Amino acid sequence: METLKDLVEGVKVESQTAVLLTSVVCGVGALLMVVQTVSGHRAAKDKIQRARNRRTESLQRAEQEVLRYKQLHPSCDSAAILSLSLSELTKQLREGSLCPEDVFYSYMQKTLAVHKELNCCTEILLESFDQLRTIGSNKDGLLYGVPISIKENVSYKNCDCTCGVIINLSQPAKKDSVIVEVLKKQGAIPFTKTNLPQALLNYDCSNPIFGQTVNPYNPQKTSGGSSGGEGALIGGGGSILGIGSDIGGSIRIPASFCGICGFKPTTGRLSSQGIVPIYRGQKCVLSSPGPLARDVDSLALCMQALLCDHMFSLDPTVPPLPFNLQTYQSSKPLRIGYLEHDGYTQPPPCMIRGLREVKALLEQAGHTVVPYEPLRVNHAVTELIIKGLLADGAATMLQKLKGGPLDPCLKPQIRLYSIPHWLKRILKFLLKPFSPRIPPTLGALCGVSSAPEVWKQHADVEDYISETIAHWRKYNIDVLLCPMIGPAFNFLYCGRLTCLSSLTMIYNLLNFPAGAVPVSTVTAQDEEDLKHLKGLYQDTWDKLHKLAVSGAEGLPVAVQCVALPWQDELCLRFMKEVEQLVKHKKN
Repeated sequence: METLKDLVEGVKVESQTAVLLTSVVCGVGALLMVVQTVSGHRAAKDKIQRARNRRTESLQRAEQEVLRYKQLHPSCDSAAILSLSLSELTKQLREGSLCPEDVFYSYMQKTLAVHKELNCCTEILLESFDQLRTIGSNKDGLLYGVPISIKENVSYKNCDCTCGVIINLSQPAKKDSVIVEVLKKQGAIPFTKTNLPQALLNYDCSNPIFGQTVNPYNPQKTSGGSSGGEGALIGGGGSILGIGSDIGGSIRIPASFCGICGFKPTTGRLSSQGIVPIYRGQKCVLSSPGPLARDVDSLALCMQALLCDHMFSLDPTVPPLPFNLQTYQSSKPLRIGYLEHDGYTQPPPCMIRGLREVKALLEQAGHTVVPYEPLRVNHAVTELIIKGLLADGAATMLQKLKGGPLDPCLKPQIRLYSIPHWLKRILKFLLKPFSPRIPPTLGALCGVSSAPEVWKQHADVEDYISETIAHWRKYNIDVLLCPMIGPAFNFLYCGRLTCLSSLTMIYNLLNFPAGAVPVSTVTAQDEEDLKHLKGLYQDTWDKLHKLAVSGAEGLPVAVQCVALPWQDELCLRFMKEVEQLVKHKKN
């Protein structure tokens, strides 16, 4: 009995010891987790601060260089230089009536001033000062002596491509992107990198590293995204030509918001080597680099400069198709498809007015304009675009955002993406009677769950492209005139209204070239008409859309021009036609 009693007592002591040890281990584990979290946050803050310091140092160095040059060259007429179009600028540089140094320092000075107002630059490329000294070796280039801005995710040797996320900081590119190499070969001088939204998949322009970029027409509005730094800098006059990237409107939306021109080529027409996405491997909704500028001729000249033997040699995956100048300069009358909404997103009154005015001008100029109805956009948005873009249920994107602060512009998206799949499915079922758009979106955000589903997804996209091309040919149209997202949004609405990208992202899905052209500005009457806008569905998103675009009087209004795959020159030619007709009407 004594032995049994001792055994029981021993077990009790061991149990208490085990409980105590377990508590200690749990406490230590919890403490370590807290320490690790605090340490991670501190490391993230340190990384952010280092990036901001690098930007500040580059801006200060550029200011010193500009001041020094201006003191040595007081006769440099910056105002006259900045007023030139790209065509005029390249002509004068080629003829020698302008020197590259005057042009470079004029634009650098203007960029520094615009950045102070709009917060659009992430870094001044200090190597550009060295490149300027040796620019004479590329005198035959189509862009000889032209300063060019590039989006932050375009690789430039020894500079970060963060895409606005902390995990990508302090990982400088080992070499230039192909596009940067070709631009340099053509005599251009990349001189600054520009801001973008955190994780790219957003059409605002803010991130925790470099902050919010604002609109050149109204600092209470966003510049758009994801190439929003480019939109703001070019719209503000600090750059004459820029390179962005577009996976859902990321060139066209900032162009629309900032009153400039932007062009998304057919994916594959330009090299994407060195253009950094937030994640790789997604093949349903295609991204493409492309130019932004003040006018369409500048876009065409940039495309002409890039589509050269040097690009085809550096990246053999790009088809060796030089720019077709004959197509771009053609004056043949066009048969134009026309739509005012896609059945999913209702543009505000000012954007519809802009479309109707352009339609009338095109008809007066001898072109034929016919109504066009796109195929099953509701289905395409959820089942092909969202499910394709976020096939993993947004897991990769959420992983990329770990360990750092979340930008306010992205929070609504991330909250939605972070809902567990089982809860998304329940909410989809519960909300079905009340909302036609939100439940399918919740279902699509669950992604796909197996390899056969991925293959089916890709097959469905291929089928949709084939059906759309057949549909297009049934209408016998050359090009399409359709709405752009706009006017510029109030802050913190873009992340709550990703649905509106149906107007632009459909052409990434289809891989059709598309561009934005400014045609008007918002009037007081447009603002009055907005008060009566109900939208196609009269749901939460329609109500938010109305709030997002309110207070826009005086802001740019744009239209979107679209062509079939590989008919990039035809798309640009159509954009030029729209631009010229609007210009002549104003005169």
